[in-house]
Amino acid sequence: MGESIDDEALRALGNEVLRLSRRRVQLPEESTLDRSSFRILWALAETGPLSMRELEEMLQLEQSTVSRQVKAAIGRGLLEFLPAPGTRRRLLRATPDGERVYAHEGALRAEVFKKALAEFGPDRVRALAAELGALNDAVDRLTAAEPARTPGRQ
Repeated sequence: MGESIDDEALRALGNEVLRLSRRRVQLPEESTLDRSSFRILWALAETGPLSMRELEEMLQLEQSTVSRQVKAAIGRGLLEFLPAPGTRRRLLRATPDGERVYAHEGALRAEVFKKALAEFGPDRVRALAAELGALNDAVDRLTAAEPARTPGRQ
């Protein structure tokens, strides 16, 4: 382990992470995809077809929330279920329309971040991405080592 992190630095980092996470990216009018559908399509684009349980774990959301969001996205023709080979499980995947919409919406969101990061320059953007990746990896290691728990449940 390295040096101890003081409370002020930890509080400042926590404030900035919360500040960033509560923002809704301001999208152009042509955007048609809500945040939850975008996150589901992102998860499927990153990994390929997933079971509902795997999607819940990846998004770190409750089963009822994911179920409701998936049902809405299926209703829009963005997602579909397919049988998992050799099992009775069903996997969720993006439809061709879902893939097309995700690519379009991803480009819209990327353009917003590209404008916001323009003042950083490419080296600072790469360094920021590396540091955020290292933070996520450290949190992943910590959460993998501890039993999962849901706040409010004993």
